Amino acid sequence: MQINDLRKIGRFKDIVAILAKYGFDDIVLRLDVPGSDLLRKMHPVETGKSGYERFRAAIEDIGPTCIKFGQIMSLRPDLLPLEVLSELEKLQDDVPAAEYPDIESVVRENLGVPIREVFSRFDKEPIAAASLSQVHQAVLLREEAFVAVKVQRPDIEKTIKLDLDILEGIAEFLDQQFEDLQTYDLPELVRVTRRNMIKELDFTQERNNMEVARSYISEKSYVIPVTYEQYSNDKVLVMELIQGKNFKDLCSASGWDRERIALKGLKAGVKQILDDGFFHADPHPGNLLITEDMNLCIIDWGLVGRLTEKDRFQLISLLKAFVEKDSETLVRLFLEICRTSGRSVDTARIERELMEILDNYHAVPIKNINVGRFLMSMTALMRAHHLGIPSNLSLMFKALLTAEGSARLVYPELDIVSEIGDYVHGLVKKRYRPEVIWRSVRNSLASLWYSQRQIPEQLGRVVGRLEQGKLGFNFRMEKLEQLAESLESASNRLTAGIITGAIIMGSSMIITTGVGPFLFGFPALGVIGYLVSVVLGLWLIYTILKTRPH
Repeated sequence: MQINDLRKIGRFKDIVAILAKYGFDDIVLRLDVPGSDLLRKMHPVETGKSGYERFRAAIEDIGPTCIKFGQIMSLRPDLLPLEVLSELEKLQDDVPAAEYPDIESVVRENLGVPIREVFSRFDKEPIAAASLSQVHQAVLLREEAFVAVKVQRPDIEKTIKLDLDILEGIAEFLDQQFEDLQTYDLPELVRVTRRNMIKELDFTQERNNMEVARSYISEKSYVIPVTYEQYSNDKVLVMELIQGKNFKDLCSASGWDRERIALKGLKAGVKQILDDGFFHADPHPGNLLITEDMNLCIIDWGLVGRLTEKDRFQLISLLKAFVEKDSETLVRLFLEICRTSGRSVDTARIERELMEILDNYHAVPIKNINVGRFLMSMTALMRAHHLGIPSNLSLMFKALLTAEGSARLVYPELDIVSEIGDYVHGLVKKRYRPEVIWRSVRNSLASLWYSQRQIPEQLGRVVGRLEQGKLGFNFRMEKLEQLAESLESASNRLTAGIITGAIIMGSSMIITTGVGPFLFGFPALGVIGYLVSVVLGLWLIYTILKTRPH
C-alpha cells in the first residue's frame, strides 16, 4: 500500500498524530501529511524521556496491533539492538475487555449453537484480557469440567490487517527516506510480524502446538492444559482450567520454595530447547504458573520455535565451550552458525571481539553469569558484522534469556551456569551414544547411496547438453561495473593507438609521392597527418600516465 493511499485512511492520521505527540517530528514531516505542522503544535513534544521510551509509549497509544507488533519484535534480537528490545519487553496487554454480548456472539457463531447448549456456566467477566483475545472461565455441560475458554476479539482480524497494511506502508516509506533506519530493515520487521500475528490468530495452530509440546513431556516436570478439540476452532479454544500463581505473583508471596520453583522453570525451558527441539518462544513470568502441589504449568502456546538435531548439537557444543571457557571452539562454532551472505568476513577481528565478550562474562563469579545475556551479546556481534543467523536460533536465544530471567525473578541467587552446565554435559554424553552415532552413520550412508545413484543420470544430462551446444556457465563477479569501465578504457586506447599508427603510415606514403599542394616544402596532407598523429600520441601518453597507480 502506498503512502498516498494511506492518507485517505482515518486510522493513518491517528498514527501520525501519535508520532507527532511523542516528538517524532522528522518522521511526520518526511511523511508529508497535510496539516502536519498543525499536529505538531497541537501535541507538545514530551520531554524527559529517551527516544526508546517515547517509541514504546507511542506503540502503546497506537493500540493492540502495534502492542502485539512490539511484543513479537522483542523476541527478535537478530533484528533489533538490545536497547530497543529492553523497552519493547515492557509492553503489556493492558486493554479493556470486550463487551460480553460481542464475545457471546463470537462463541455462538463458531460453535454453531448457543452457549447454554455447550456450557452449564460461562462467566461474563474474563479472567484475562489481551490485545488479540480474552479468556473466560466456564463449565462444560456434558463433561462437567471446569475449563478456560479463549475467545478471539470481535473483528480483531480486520483491524489487525488494516493496521499492518498501514505499518507496512510507513515502514517502506521510512526505509527509503531515512538511511540510518535501513540497518533495522523495517519492511522485514513488518513482514515477520504479519506472519507471526496471522499464526497467533489461528487458535487451531495453538492447540496443535500444545498437543505437540505435551507429546515431549516424559516426566512431571511441567504440565500443559488439556484441550477439547470438539469445542475448539480457529477463533475459540477450550482447554482445561488450571489454577495457580504466576511467577510475577510469587515475587511478593510467602510460603513457597522459590529455589525449587525457579529450577523447574529453568529446566523446563532448557529441556524444550536442547532436548526436544520444540520450545515455547516467550516463557515470560506471566505464562508460567505454579499450582498448589508445586507443578509448573506453561500456557499461551501461540508462538513456538523449532530446532533441527543439527541446530541442537551446535547449540550444545556452543554452551559447553562457553561453560569451559574454550574460546577456540567457541569462535569456530560461532562462524559455523552465521550466514555470511557472500560478504567478506574479518575472521581475526570477530575472534578478538568474541574473546573480549567471553573474558567479560568469565570475569564475574560463576553464579552471577547470565547465559542468556551472553547469547544476546553474540547476536549483537553478528548484527554488527552483518552476519545472518537462522530465525529459529535467534528466537531460541531470546527464549533462553527469558526463561533465565523468569527463574532469576523468583530466585535471584540461582546458579544458572552450574544448572545448565550439568544438563549440557548430560546431553553431550547422550549425543555420543551408540544408537545416535549409528543413526548419523546410517543417514550419511543413505545420502551417499542416493547420491551415487544420481551421478550417472546427472553426467548423462551434462553430456547431452554439451552435444547439443546448450551447456553454459554462470559466473558471479564482484565489482563488474569497474571491470567493464577498465575494459572499455583499454579498448579505447588500443583503438586510438591503431588509428595513430595508421595515420603515420598513410602520411609517410603521401610525403614520398611528392603530390601538392605543399606546406613547408612537403605535401600538405602528409604534414597534417603527422600533426594529428602527434596530438593523438601525446593524448595516449597523458591518459596512461594519469591512470597509472602510484
